[in-house]
This record gives sequence, C-alpha cells and structure tokens, in this order.
Amino acid sequence: MCGAELTALPETVQRVARLLQSAGHPHAPQMLDDAARTAQQAADALGIAVGQIAKSIIFKRKSDNVAVLVVTSGDRRVDEKKVDALIGKTGRADADFVKSATGFSIGGVSPFAHASKPVTLIDRELFRFEEIWAAAGHPHAVVKLTPAELEKLTGAPVADVVQAPQAAA
Repeated sequence: MCGAELTALPETVQRVARLLQSAGHPHAPQMLDDAARTAQQAADALGIAVGQIAKSIIFKRKSDNVAVLVVTSGDRRVDEKKVDALIGKTGRADADFVKSATGFSIGGVSPFAHASKPVTLIDRELFRFEEIWAAAGHPHAVVKLTPAELEKLTGAPVADVVQAPQAAA
C-alpha cells in the first residue's frame, strides 16, 4: 500500500489503515458490500465462523468516565462483573460516548486507532482461532489479523472477560 489508495476510503478507515501500515501489518482494511454491524453479519459476509470476529464492546468506567474497550470473540458475551473486577466499575456507553471517545460509530469500532486511548482488554477466547477479523473503523470495513497481532497492535492484556458458553439443550 503506497497511500494513494487510502483516499477512497472513509476517513475513519484511513486512520485505521495508516496505523496498520505504520505498524507493518500485512493486511489492509477491506470494504464489504454490506454492513457488518454485528458479528454474525461480518462472519456471513466473510464466510467464516462467528467466533472469528473480534467484536469491540465499549463501556464507560464510572470512576473517571474513561472508555473501556473489551475485544471479544463474536460467539461470546462479555461478563461485566469480570471486567469490573479487573479495571473498576463500568457502565453502558451510549452511541454519543462511543463516538466521542473512540472516533468510531457503533458497528465500526476498531480495536485500535482510537481518538483517545481506551483501557483495553482482549478476551482469551480469541486465541482459539489462527485468524480473526475486526472492524476497521466503519460498519463496512474489516481487517484480517491474528490474535497475537491484535495483542501487539493494542498493547492490551489478555484476560478471561466472558460468560461461560451456554450448554446445548
């Protein structure tokens, strides 16, 4: 990628692409024909398991109103009590908070290249997969990476932050 092809991308995707390029990441963001606002939509569009989608969930830490990003596997649900035990009491973040804190709209929150650096946790369940895909700054944009690359790009710790999977009935 030389940079000229970035100008056709939305500004938020350009920001993600620049970070990936400067980090020497081998993959550029890809634009999907359809929106991938949910992990299932992204998995369907890419033809992969929903668990391979690294979904970015934003919370607001109550003590200081700092954004808390939890990056988890698309087939798992965040356990807020586990998150709170690691970083302090959190609450739900509304769309305005997400946009102002990250620079991204809900449905396109990238795990990196945020407007202001969030407190970030990576769910260990992502390491079940060799290859994962994350939002790249826009509901139509995704990027391929490995869990280890995600850890390196975010500088975040890996933790157990999800609910136990539900047993089949």
